[in-house]
Amino acid sequence: MDLLALADFVTVAQHGGFGRAARASGRPKATLSRRVSDLEAGLGIRLFERGARMLRLTEEGRALHARAGALLTELEETASAIASGGARPQGRLRISAPVLFSQTAMGKLAARFAIRYPQVRLEVTTEDRPVDMIEEGFDLVIRVNPDPDANLVGRVFLRDGLAIVASPAVVRPAQGTAVPAVIRGSSNDVRTWSMTGSAGRTDLVIDPVLSVSSLTMVQDAVRMGVGVGRLPVSLVSHDIAAGRLVHWGDADVPPTQLWALYPSRRLLSARVSAFLDFLKEAFPMGTAEELAAYLAD
Repeated sequence: MDLLALADFVTVAQHGGFGRAARASGRPKATLSRRVSDLEAGLGIRLFERGARMLRLTEEGRALHARAGALLTELEETASAIASGGARPQGRLRISAPVLFSQTAMGKLAARFAIRYPQVRLEVTTEDRPVDMIEEGFDLVIRVNPDPDANLVGRVFLRDGLAIVASPAVVRPAQGTAVPAVIRGSSNDVRTWSMTGSAGRTDLVIDPVLSVSSLTMVQDAVRMGVGVGRLPVSLVSHDIAAGRLVHWGDADVPPTQLWALYPSRRLLSARVSAFLDFLKEAFPMGTAEELAAYLAD
């Protein structure tokens, strides 16, 4: 396969058109068009759907772009490392991370990573939605309990649980009596929380008096005595130790897992590998207690 034609295809795909790719690369538009056509002919597939006013990658084009882009980046990094006599990660690293993890830990992680690897241009986007890594150009995404995706591989780097906590001012009710509660999201049909404590497994009857959109808002309201809340162990362990919150029990729900996901194990860039190793160094056991200590550091 002609690597120059492949590089021209990636350039056109990244810029969304032959004209924009020509202006960005300084190469003639006709040359880019001819090389992409030659690549399509050699592969026997159509890589772009061409219209009068638009150019769109086909399914095969998207698959080739995802893999070819990683391959060319790896080749470029390897050549640069050889030329400089080292293998330090460099270049742009785009990461998408969930809101709560970003608010509590990602800022510190990103800053420490940037200090260690000054030649990497780290970009962190905060959002809970399931981004399309290929279409949106992310190198790595951090997700909570992600759905299986055949196009992504990754590893769990943290596990956390949920604790049911309240301010010392909130009196624990008798069995079957409702207690005011602060919840995240809609209050529809939320009436009981199952929990495990010193008395075994019980159902806590709740009255959702406040619904908010983030767990940090839940934490603030629970600290102020609005009601009982269900929060990550890593987020409340220091409040419990300091007496600001009382631990009523552990929520009887599956554990929360934080995954670092990327498109392929093959041709993994030095930047992504360095960040994965950095996560492992920060959380070697991947426990809620480690995350709580990291937040308090």
